[in-house]
Amino acid sequence: MSERGCRPVTITDVQTILTAPAGIRLVVVKVLTSEPGLYGLGCATFTQRALAVATAIESYLKPFAIGRDVDRIDDLYQAAHVSSYWRSGPVLNNALSGLDEALWDIKGKRANMPVYQLLGGKVREAVPVYVHASGRDPIEVEDRARAYLEQGFRYVRCQMAIAGLTTYGSRGGATVQALDPAQTRTWEPGPYVRAVPRLFDHLRSTLGDDVELLHDVHERIPASDGLWLARALEEHRLFFLEDLFAPEDVAYFALARQQTATPLAMGELFVNPAEYVPLIKDRLIDFIRVHISDIGGFTVARKLAAFCEYMGVRTAWHGPGDVSPVGHAANMHLDLASPNFGIQELALMDDAVREVFPGTPDVHDGAMWANDLPGWGVDIDEAQAARYPFKEEPGNGYWPEIRRLDGTVIRP
Repeated sequence: MSERGCRPVTITDVQTILTAPAGIRLVVVKVLTSEPGLYGLGCATFTQRALAVATAIESYLKPFAIGRDVDRIDDLYQAAHVSSYWRSGPVLNNALSGLDEALWDIKGKRANMPVYQLLGGKVREAVPVYVHASGRDPIEVEDRARAYLEQGFRYVRCQMAIAGLTTYGSRGGATVQALDPAQTRTWEPGPYVRAVPRLFDHLRSTLGDDVELLHDVHERIPASDGLWLARALEEHRLFFLEDLFAPEDVAYFALARQQTATPLAMGELFVNPAEYVPLIKDRLIDFIRVHISDIGGFTVARKLAAFCEYMGVRTAWHGPGDVSPVGHAANMHLDLASPNFGIQELALMDDAVREVFPGTPDVHDGAMWANDLPGWGVDIDEAQAARYPFKEEPGNGYWPEIRRLDGTVIRP
């Protein structure tokens, strides 16, 4: 039985749209329904395995979903989640996220309300965001951060290149000679750990205390180096330090909590919501970093946010360029309705992306603003999307391989 006051509506088709308007592979799911003209959109973007996600949607979720009631979102999520027997994993979770988010979009359209209204309404007028300032040295990072501050942003994530090495979050390639002369992407934790405190010494002295500064370790350093770095950055009062340890090393967060007051954010690489539970329950982190489509979609994320609220943990959904505007809108709607919102990461969208995705949230005064259209408020122009097919790339867009000087693979 459908919800009272609503005509029964079923899923008639599940389509996958692949597009790369900014050169980043995006996967969007479009769910068609038995009500003419009614459809929903969901983000299923897993850039490094986009074609695998598309196959999972077309070959498995589409036949599973057709004929089902669009209003029974949680029931469909639960059934689809266990339909593969072995559950979770980024490919299946992203496929399921596309379907799940599309159904929330449909529910908002059927109610003629933005999705955040279905969650109890706004608890804030707009969503403060953080942006990325990267550079080759402290002065270049400062210049880019200052440019964002002049545009009204108050939260800036700062990353700096390490001389001669390939560094996440900043441009430039390795020039240090590795043991293998053919190796082109080289990185070492020691120079990085020594350089980061110097970066924030400079930024605090030049930008002052009013700007909120963030930094992403990206899980690349040994745990002992992570503990040292978190203590070294205490005096600079970061808004948060992200992904200090690898997912395999989360037990070290208990030590970090005892040794440092630097706020910690974690979870970008988690793919099962249960992975967050010990860190939240024991209050070992201050912010959850969640790529919503990687854990299965909006239905799971809202439950995780509610759990965090009662544990004093704030949200910081993952929002880089490899999240589609549909995914950014889903982040925003959850942010608008969550009392324990912390901050929202945002990749600024260019004109090509906005042409493909009409209704992409506006950004001004350092915040993302909802347009108050029903559902997510974001549509897709399929003719424009078709102008930006996936480019041919080695490995179909896999994560770049980076190694230490001796050839050991660095985990992202």
